Amino acid sequence: MKVDGACYCGYLTFDAEIDPKDVEICNCTDCQRLSGTAFRVVVPTAQSSFRLQSGEPAIFIKTAESGNQRRLAFCPKCGTNIYSAPGDAKSTFFGLRVGTLRQAKELVPTHQLWRRSALSWVAEIGAIPGDDKE
Repeated sequence: MKVDGACYCGYLTFDAEIDPKDVEICNCTDCQRLSGTAFRVVVPTAQSSFRLQSGEPAIFIKTAESGNQRRLAFCPKCGTNIYSAPGDAKSTFFGLRVGTLRQAKELVPTHQLWRRSALSWVAEIGAIPGDDKE
């Protein structure tokens, strides 16, 4: 499936090919801290199918507790996270941030990672009362 996306301010725009069956929720504590919320929703894409259409992302190298490194790409103007990629050049997959994709409503997660790190209330999120507007 072809997807396209942008950062919040529109400086970074891109497109890529993804498999919608591969959408994941990551509950790791790094994703919680980096996203400022309970989890992050990502979909892998091959580096060869990712095409930056405008702008140049800033890159932050994150080192996990395991020592593994990830390259985190974000907009240098508005701070929107765009993707992560392994720190080494061997892997060719990016983890696109689903919230940046125009097709985000169509991309339903099919798997969760790092469930042991999930916040206790995440499993019951559907039971929390809500409003359709602020």
